[in-house]
Amino acid sequence: MTRYELDRPVSVGVSTVEGLLHVEELDAWYGAAQVLRGVSLHVGHGEVVALMGRNGAGKSTTLKAIMGMVERRSRRMQFRDQAVGRLRPFEMARLGMGYVPEDRRVFTELTVDENLALGRQPARRGVGKAALEPSAARWTSEALYDLFPPLQPLRHRQAGTLSGGEQQMLTVARSLMGNPQLLLLDEPSEGVAPIVVEQMVAMIHRLKSHGTSILLSEQNIPFARLVAERSYVLEKGIIRYSGSMRELLDDEALRRQYLTL
Repeated sequence: MTRYELDRPVSVGVSTVEGLLHVEELDAWYGAAQVLRGVSLHVGHGEVVALMGRNGAGKSTTLKAIMGMVERRSRRMQFRDQAVGRLRPFEMARLGMGYVPEDRRVFTELTVDENLALGRQPARRGVGKAALEPSAARWTSEALYDLFPPLQPLRHRQAGTLSGGEQQMLTVARSLMGNPQLLLLDEPSEGVAPIVVEQMVAMIHRLKSHGTSILLSEQNIPFARLVAERSYVLEKGIIRYSGSMRELLDDEALRRQYLTL
């Protein structure tokens, strides 16, 4: 592992890596304010990757930029062997990318069942080279109630009456109804009870076993350690570390510099 100068982003060599998502030199803005500077990352098939950093480091913006929700520019961004740098959020979703926001945007007046129905998309296969990709699970509402047992007895309840943890589970389940091959998860462990965090850990492992890839934004090191094989560390919109989760856990100085409060 290598330490990096503060004014230089880490080069991760994504152009030589076989995988599902490739992002090279991604910049992003909110209006005139540039938030991301040269972010490069990749996610492989069936892989869980953690994007880590303190509050305000640019983690959520990275997920939004990949999804097409903020102004972005990338030298190269590919998903399922297709150039996606100009695609809008609904086009990314149709291609097989799911997004779970940090703030649990459920439809509060609709029931749990109705929220799930709104997220439904058919399972998809690629064309050409992408047709050889491993398929992620084909989710139904019943399969998701099996994945999230606490939601089963609440299926006819309005989503606005659920607890924060239940709404978090519903938001993830609704995204999975789109049968994504890659799921972007923004701070899944934040603000929920420990029992819900345990359920999220189990959920991520089960999704991986079904072939779903996950890029998660997270600052909870113990949570990320339980689910992710690799990690990137962001600070002020720049990648400061790229490598295995084990190497990150072993480098106390790096964690203290970029992750601890």
